[in-house]
Amino acid sequence: MRMLTAAALVSFLWGCGASQPVVPTHYRSHSAREQGDLRVGEYISSEWSLQTASYWIEGPEGLVLIDTQLLPSALRKELAFAKQVTGKEPKLAIVLHANPESFNGTALLKELGVPVVTSGPVLARIPAVHEKWAPELFKRYWNGRYPRTLVLADSFGDSTREVSAAGLTLKVHVLGAGSSAAHVVVEWEGHLFTGDLVARDTHNWFEGGDTTGWLQRLEELRALKPKWIHPGRGLPGGPELLDAQTAYVQAVREEVSRERHAEHPSSDPLAAVEARLKERYPGYASAKLLPYVVRAEWARQAPRP
Repeated sequence: MRMLTAAALVSFLWGCGASQPVVPTHYRSHSAREQGDLRVGEYISSEWSLQTASYWIEGPEGLVLIDTQLLPSALRKELAFAKQVTGKEPKLAIVLHANPESFNGTALLKELGVPVVTSGPVLARIPAVHEKWAPELFKRYWNGRYPRTLVLADSFGDSTREVSAAGLTLKVHVLGAGSSAAHVVVEWEGHLFTGDLVARDTHNWFEGGDTTGWLQRLEELRALKPKWIHPGRGLPGGPELLDAQTAYVQAVREEVSRERHAEHPSSDPLAAVEARLKERYPGYASAKLLPYVVRAEWARQAPRP
């Protein structure tokens, strides 16, 4: 079985000739058309910094930020963009999962006097994830101010609760494993900010998660009856994004099971699974993220002693 490392992921994410969809560097969700709510804004970083999506919610007294970008340089652009659009400053930031794209802007925000919070389970996993990725990503992004020294968010606790900031009250759901080992999802007036639990038209970054838990998390989100979904990658949409993500996770499980039970297995079973998933999702971006979820699912379906 092939072994994949953080360095290997870096090499293909930023490899020469990689085909990625082009999204404007300063994209603001056209809320009047897509969500019907001008208080929600989206920022997507440049292709160089992985088209990382993060959000703000505008309250009467300022902004609440959802996730903090992969690079502090991108976060500075988001802050300037949000100020240009709303005329307001951030009062709180919420980290949704232990992924560098979610927590790397913590130090900059704290320097600016903005509190940054996450759940206890997510906070506990951030140091190990930072240690895993920082050596390689710092080399590539030193001029984007990739943080070499980790600054942690503060914990709001281990259970679902309400938090208030900027004149807003939001519900922060503390959830278990999905695409990552632990998740926070923010609910506010019909909007769900899901992080990497949901992606739109792209393969997901899978970081220590579990597909069984992932399907359970999607059911939990569906039970909240959201009107709008703001995914960890891609543009916002409605509840249909939950259905599309569920179908994707089921497809991964099906293709792994198909290969494991094949009468004539491939000499490279993981590659065979990846190839079939690419055929099923030909328009999806970041196809080279596939080995991580495929490898994890292959291990999950291994026969138990």
